[in-house]
Amino acid sequence: QVRLVESGGGSVQAGGSLRLSCVASGYAEESFIMGWFREAPGKEREGVATIDTGAGSTTYADSVKGRFTISQDNAKRTTYLEMNNLKPEDTAMYYCAADTMYGLGRLQDEGDFDTWGQGTQVTVSS
Repeated sequence: QVRLVESGGGSVQAGGSLRLSCVASGYAEESFIMGWFREAPGKEREGVATIDTGAGSTTYADSVKGRFTISQDNAKRTTYLEMNNLKPEDTAMYYCAADTMYGLGRLQDEGDFDTWGQGTQVTVSS
């Protein structure tokens, strides 16, 4: 059974940076699609970024393009989300997710992702 554990959240001032990590365990597949999602209070969960761990291709939400970078270290089975120039509107619980079954991993469809981590809180103050 695939398990995902996030870390790296915290509180920063606007303009600051954070790096989130998501360590995956318990799977045998060579590659699949990993994603980062976030959920702010009173809002629906939204996709932030995805990466194909085999091909290395990435997608980003328009709201984070140019500020966030998703990357993968397959040797460590870890997916990272580097977040720069953080804004108060980036405040949310951030979740990593894995599409180990469908091979779709679409940013706009969280239903493509079958496994989720417990989340890590990011708070950005103005």
